[in-house]
Amino acid sequence: MQNILTLHNPQHARDYYLSGIWQQETLYTLARRHARERPTAYALRDDDVRLTWREVVDWADSVAEALHCQGLKSGDRVGIWLPNVVQASIVFLACSRNGYVCCPSLHQNYTVDEICTLLNRIQCRALFAMAGYGADASQSSVFSRVNDIPTLRAIYALSNAKKEDDATAAGALSFPGRQAPLAGAHADLNPDKIVYLAFTSGTTGQPKGVMHSDNTLLANGRALVDDWRQTADTTLLTLSPMSHHIGTVALEQVLVSGAELVMTNLRAGKQALDRILETGATYVMGVPTHAMDILQAMRDGNVSSLGEVSTFYMAGAAIPQEVAQRFLSLGVTPQNVYGMTENGSHNYTIPSDSADTIVSTCGRACRGYEVRLWNRDNPDVEAEIGEVGEIGGRGGLLMLGYFGNQGGH
Repeated sequence: MQNILTLHNPQHARDYYLSGIWQQETLYTLARRHARERPTAYALRDDDVRLTWREVVDWADSVAEALHCQGLKSGDRVGIWLPNVVQASIVFLACSRNGYVCCPSLHQNYTVDEICTLLNRIQCRALFAMAGYGADASQSSVFSRVNDIPTLRAIYALSNAKKEDDATAAGALSFPGRQAPLAGAHADLNPDKIVYLAFTSGTTGQPKGVMHSDNTLLANGRALVDDWRQTADTTLLTLSPMSHHIGTVALEQVLVSGAELVMTNLRAGKQALDRILETGATYVMGVPTHAMDILQAMRDGNVSSLGEVSTFYMAGAAIPQEVAQRFLSLGVTPQNVYGMTENGSHNYTIPSDSADTIVSTCGRACRGYEVRLWNRDNPDVEAEIGEVGEIGGRGGLLMLGYFGNQGGH
């Protein structure tokens, strides 16, 4: 078994369990519970595939078994370099099941060289990718570079009719099918294992690998579901890529509530507004630019309603007040959110907030997290009201450290 240095603290963990912020569930066991209780209810949807909870768990079991048969052990890192397709979430759930560390933050705008650098940093053992995907896909193929990543035991190719030759020539394995799995891989039910390794943007240096457990992720999902009253009848559509942390926050909420997660991978001639209306989305997640584009599309198309949408989550930047007010006038409640990969969507407005609070603030810290402003010159002293300070936070949503950061611990 591989041990990864983290900031996990047994005393803090005990307190989080006693308060209910952390629980004995994992991403995978939540999916399994929904599959047992509501097997035919829809769970995941992309532009081509729609899966029930039973189908999701069966497929995750199949992927988990395939990785187990390739010799992966608990703590091994698994990379995902895929577009917004259901298979990305299937791999994530398989990692939660077997105790692997999932790295889904390999974005489309990365080059093959950048991907290889990141995979070598984390000593990746298995990679799921699609030929023709990436910033320099017309010139390079990750499948031709497998020898540059010596730790790789297996590379799986998602079918792409236009580029399959790249993967075939490199001897890539086909993405595991949905067949019933064998009985070799035992489920890892520990919710405090590291399950997620996401790279930050790297705007202040080299991207850092943020580590989360099932519990630090799900603590955020539970708070959001409780505060915004998401249920199994919710249809949650994310406009942000599944490789971004907003996509992970979307998956957390779906696993907690049993809702359906709709991914967007817009094709030529299609707009986000079309996808929202055709899927009957009730809860939309994205960034303010998504919201502005949708409002413009509504004006251009003389569309007066956003369909079934009741809530629009916006994070990543401040929401222009006129955008928030426009949504309110449409009967859609904006959810003004502040957070980071390191601590999730920890600050947000709630439905009972006044219109002024919603359009001019990012609300309060959610259950399980605390935020304070500290004096910039003396970080042990809290900033005064009205004073600009440095943000500090702690709680059950906080990451368990940066990967390979021995000095930072």
